[in-house]
Amino acid sequence: MPPLEDETFPSTPGKFKIERAHTMNRQLYRCFASTSTMFLWALFLIALTASYLSFQGFVDSGSRYLSASWGGIQWEKQVRTSAQIHRQGGMSVLVTGAAGFVGSHVSLALKRRGDGVVGLDNFNDYYDPSLKKARKSLLNTHEVFIVEGDVNDAKLLAKLFDVVAFTHVMHLAAQAGVRYAMENPQSYVHSNIAGLVTLLETCKSANPQPAIVWASSSSVYGLNEKVPFSESDRTDQPASLYAATKKAGEEITQTYNHIYGLSITGLRFFTVYGPWGRPDMAYFSFTRNILQGKPITVYRGKNHVDLARDFTYIDDIVKGCLGSLDTAGQSTGSGGKKRGPAPYRIFNLGNTSPVTVPTLVSILERHLKVKAKRNIVDMPGNGDVPFTHANISSARREFGYKPTTDLQTGLKKFVKWYLSYYGYNHGKSVN
Repeated sequence: MPPLEDETFPSTPGKFKIERAHTMNRQLYRCFASTSTMFLWALFLIALTASYLSFQGFVDSGSRYLSASWGGIQWEKQVRTSAQIHRQGGMSVLVTGAAGFVGSHVSLALKRRGDGVVGLDNFNDYYDPSLKKARKSLLNTHEVFIVEGDVNDAKLLAKLFDVVAFTHVMHLAAQAGVRYAMENPQSYVHSNIAGLVTLLETCKSANPQPAIVWASSSSVYGLNEKVPFSESDRTDQPASLYAATKKAGEEITQTYNHIYGLSITGLRFFTVYGPWGRPDMAYFSFTRNILQGKPITVYRGKNHVDLARDFTYIDDIVKGCLGSLDTAGQSTGSGGKKRGPAPYRIFNLGNTSPVTVPTLVSILERHLKVKAKRNIVDMPGNGDVPFTHANISSARREFGYKPTTDLQTGLKKFVKWYLSYYGYNHGKSVN
């Protein structure tokens, strides 16, 4: 058997050199041809992959655009139309929390008098969002457009100010509720502090800068025992995280006023109630439970003293909000630079007539014609305060604020709305 080398290489040296050269040329040609083909195929596959990825990116971006809750030509048209002013000397107002209790009432009042209004609301589920959707539908019938989005969305806020040069901002978006702060403290920091800063950042960079009116709270008075509560009283003893975030908001807004020349007015609301109200409020849950035959829990303070609140009807709060907007004064900054001092104000908006919680229940019993099953318990350490009482002399002096609705009249209107909205029909008239 010949060795392996003999089968591979011929025995004649000259012939080997010639044939080996031809063989090598053919192998090089095949190799080159094969490499060229592979290279072309690789280029084709790369191009195909790039085209696919590009198309997929286009599809994805298109899907994101189509699924986004804001943006686009039609969206901008709705925003501009809603912001149109229909009275001489009117204003264009961005209302945050517009699908909320106070926000929906303020938006409607502004629109009715001819101001431009654009709403912003994230429709969170702190309480049943269906109530917020119903408020939105009501505002839609009055041509108020509400953008669904979060006040922490800086890009959305920038886009809104790019589409409309708002003259005023009514900032009512917030995480409400004293007791819920013990369950979800992060939501209060997110909405009441971070959200406020995001909004102020947008407003300070806007050109022109809008005047800002925002909702603080009577909760900032905390454990203060001096009554009635005045704007000059101490507010450094918050009894709840909610109160602390509102107090922080007052300090933050004062800083932005000082540095950037933003005109800012803070409103300390005192226990707002009325139609389209918040289900987590005592008067609302009392009404629901009384009608359903369920017991209600009535808290009492130290030494068995009844809790008392300065209940303020929603229409009176709206008058205070509009009066604050009308007298806000202009911001003095431009593009984030201050040219001079701007107004900074804080007002109490209350009714000045505190009523005990047991009296509130008795009024509801009369309007509902149903006796409540009361469970009287001592107030837990959950952040509630024993009483509130507003001194409103500053608001009265500045823009003629004067509440006109007492609790008896206001609850009558609320009960009438409640029975109608929730479809109660017991053959009873609301007197």
